Amino acid sequence: MSTFETPNSRRPASEATRTALWNDPVKRGIILQCALAIFVVFVIWAAHSNMLANMKARGLVFGWDYLGRSANFAIGESLIPFSAQDSYGRALIVGILNTLKIAVVGIFLTTLLGISLGVMRLSTNPLLSRLVSGYIEIVRNTPLLLQLFLWYAIINSLPGPRQAVLFGPGMYLSNRGMKVPWIEWSPALWPMIWAFVAGVVGTVILSRSLARRRAATGDAPALWPFALGLVLGLPFLASAAQGFPATFSVPALQGFNFSGGIELSPEFAALLTGLVLYTAAFVAEIVRGGIQSVYKGQWEAARSLGLSSGMLMRLVILPQALRVIIPPLTSQYLNLTKNSSLAVAIGYPDLVHISNTTMNQTGRAVEAILVFASIYLTISLLTSAFMNWYNARVAIRER
Repeated sequence: MSTFETPNSRRPASEATRTALWNDPVKRGIILQCALAIFVVFVIWAAHSNMLANMKARGLVFGWDYLGRSANFAIGESLIPFSAQDSYGRALIVGILNTLKIAVVGIFLTTLLGISLGVMRLSTNPLLSRLVSGYIEIVRNTPLLLQLFLWYAIINSLPGPRQAVLFGPGMYLSNRGMKVPWIEWSPALWPMIWAFVAGVVGTVILSRSLARRRAATGDAPALWPFALGLVLGLPFLASAAQGFPATFSVPALQGFNFSGGIELSPEFAALLTGLVLYTAAFVAEIVRGGIQSVYKGQWEAARSLGLSSGMLMRLVILPQALRVIIPPLTSQYLNLTKNSSLAVAIGYPDLVHISNTTMNQTGRAVEAILVFASIYLTISLLTSAFMNWYNARVAIRER
């Protein structure tokens, strides 16, 4: 039997086990994360207990029972029916839907305008590039709230409905907002909607098939004729099979106002215009930086193959620039959604506006703040998750 002993051999088994756990990076990370989670839970519990104690000392109560009470206030713009007799809970749903409406429409228009401005910013035409550059610098260096006030004042200074500005077929702009044609809803439209969804799904499947064929053979037909046939042709056939049930409601002046179509309120139009023009200036710079990050040799190689400017940008440059564009673009989408809370300054009934009214009437400030903070957090997390998924899908994988 050996009589030699090392310092480690004289350690107790429990101490040796603790040392082995701490020296293992994976186990040490798990221990630290569990400790952090316990600390966070403790902080939340302490804050919650302190809040309840302070509210009790002031005679306040914490609860969600107020959501079932009658709101007793009207909302000027709503995607779902709402009256003063409806509950505070339904009013919050109206605010959520109004916020989502401005966010979804704003993100779509911002993407289109931002990409266009970013490409024009790199134009070889000095007048065009300098005009775009001037627009970007002015908008980016001016407070958004000031821009919202400006657009709201401009819209309110427009002439009345009788002298409304005609800016398109059946589209009118006046101090009461914007009136545009719209499809009257009917249950007979469901087959057209499902046909449209089927066309989009078919386009995605066909796009992947053509991409695999192009990668394998170097040649594949253009996607857009098939896409138009699926996305537009299928709904047209579904509508024709039912005798074209869709009915367009076109605005028409009757008396002192328009009837028919759909109305976009001055508050919505001002908020949408301000958010889109402001955020698009940042998106344009992101797109410009992404395009310029593509190695010059890629441009020269694409031109040597005889690609047109449109094909060069669509097939070679933008796919490589997306890995630089998408992460900061996600931040701008989140900023647009959160900046929509400035709607309270011009009277658009978004989530914050309705929550403030609820807070003032019920005195439930903590609950109201928790509600809209949680909703904004959820929207932001879902947006980030979708953009991260899209970024992973379009990322160029090295071979």
